[in-house]
Amino acid sequence: MKRSSIQDLLQATQFSQKVHIKGWVRTFRSNRFIALNDGSTINNIQCVVDFENTDQDIIKRITTGAAIAIQGTLVESQGKGQAVEIQVSEIEILGDSNPEEYPIQPKKHSFEFLRENAHLRIRTNTFSAVMRVRSALSFAVHTYFQKNGFYYVNTPIITGSDAEGAGEMFHVTNFKANQAPLNEAGAVDYTKDFFGKETNLTVSGQLEAETYAMALGKVYTFGPTFRAENSNTTRHLAEFWMIEPEVAFMDLDGDMDLAEDFIKYVLGYVIENCKDDLDFLNNRLLQEEKTKPQAERSEMSLLEKLNFVVTNDFKRVSYTEAIDILRNSKPNKKKKFQYIIDQWGADLQSEHERYLVEKHFKCPVILFDYPANIKAFYMRLNEDQKTVRAMDVLFPGIGEIVGGSQREERLDVLKDKMKALGIEEKELWWYLDTRKFGTAVHAGFGLGFERLVQFTTGMGNIRDVIPFPRTPQNAEF
Repeated sequence: MKRSSIQDLLQATQFSQKVHIKGWVRTFRSNRFIALNDGSTINNIQCVVDFENTDQDIIKRITTGAAIAIQGTLVESQGKGQAVEIQVSEIEILGDSNPEEYPIQPKKHSFEFLRENAHLRIRTNTFSAVMRVRSALSFAVHTYFQKNGFYYVNTPIITGSDAEGAGEMFHVTNFKANQAPLNEAGAVDYTKDFFGKETNLTVSGQLEAETYAMALGKVYTFGPTFRAENSNTTRHLAEFWMIEPEVAFMDLDGDMDLAEDFIKYVLGYVIENCKDDLDFLNNRLLQEEKTKPQAERSEMSLLEKLNFVVTNDFKRVSYTEAIDILRNSKPNKKKKFQYIIDQWGADLQSEHERYLVEKHFKCPVILFDYPANIKAFYMRLNEDQKTVRAMDVLFPGIGEIVGGSQREERLDVLKDKMKALGIEEKELWWYLDTRKFGTAVHAGFGLGFERLVQFTTGMGNIRDVIPFPRTPQNAEF
């Protein structure tokens, strides 16, 4: 008999049909009621066992975490909480689970405990919901770009360039520890390394994506990136995934249009296709909010935040205007901000970004035209020589979620900016070539996928929205 998914059976309207399912036991009550889950949905299906006519050795092996196969008849449920259930005719134990050792028992577990058991935490309702939403978001990302004429480009994971200029990169070497050869100057001789030069794990695929946009028109990357920042905050990972579209012949206005349209599409897709999981996550967050002091509670539920982004037009505000708003705001004047805004040129913090979104404009905000000295070298310099054609998309509860810009297409200006920052032309000769041969206006943005998943699921820690988080002092599993 063909195996059915629990998701399909829970939606079935034809009763008395014979069914075959496999899954993992969530609970087994009164030696009669099995709550079974196969991962296809957050909802369990109830399987009713005929205790008197079932092998007692089998009954003893039906424990939380055990994998079992069931054959039976789908019937209309007589109990509350479910529309259908299965009257069991045959049970097979596929994999035992020792109840004295299995850590994911049916009780409340701390997220810290579950991180220590990341290989099993997916069996909880919270993490199965988060990962199904993550999967749906990933599908929506590809669907949006493919429908809109973008080509998917796989950029290198190992690179000799630093796209951000931050220097916080992981070195890649074939040298054994403490056995690296030295040159005459006493420095490591990377010409003898595997790649013949110093290489690192990438922090971004943007620079390589730009070269492809200048031939294919519209491209996007969606792959792993790495930052070697020794940061243990709830918003940072050492390994994470980045979405980076690049478009030829597009200016900053087009870039902002693209970012808004893209975000609304992927969130709308999840709202439409992950209703059960979002309902569960929304209720989980509401219960969590009740434990917080009144002043720290969010003004919007998870579903309200998602709809807030999807249904509102994004307000576009220059950095200069935003600084004036913040400087004259009550939290700034009363020194309620942790970082006081006193002059133009300040690098905005999450508290400032959230104030603009949640308190002042009450809608998602796109800030643009940032000071050049707080942004990357590849962003196009404005005529005022002080600002660049950069933009950040700001969300409620999180602050910045997207960062992008119109790229500097003028060779002489780009060279001057690189020289001022001490970036060697010979290291990026190939990048400069795109400005020598058929240069054109182009733009793009970067979106950290885990930040998007975190916003969509309402999870408070970014380590809980990636299957196996990589953070300082942690590379388990």
